[in-house]
Amino acid sequence: MSLQLKGTIKLIGEKQVFDSGFQKVEFVLTTNDEKYPQDVKFEILQDKVDDFLKYNKVGSVVDVDFNVRGNEYQGKYYVSLTAWKVFKSQASAPATDIGVPAEEIPIDDLPF
Repeated sequence: MSLQLKGTIKLIGEKQVFDSGFQKVEFVLTTNDEKYPQDVKFEILQDKVDDFLKYNKVGSVVDVDFNVRGNEYQGKYYVSLTAWKVFKSQASAPATDIGVPAEEIPIDDLPF
């Protein structure tokens, strides 16, 4: 199951590297577009860890594509949200004017 959530990165945990070579980092996202914002914890795994740490920081507004994972261990059930794509939200980007910048319009070509 693949889902998407938009929000602001509230916390980025330390990179965890295990004896097997497996690595992960956890981060918390605060949702922006709800009446009552929620803090949601995600994890990034393996080869995506370094890129996530390189390009994201606390306070960044991002969209997160993630999978819901569940498993059972000794009679208890666990759920994790595994992010597989984190990118800057289009809503956070400044609006740009599409067209020719005013300084590039030749004055001789004006219609008046």
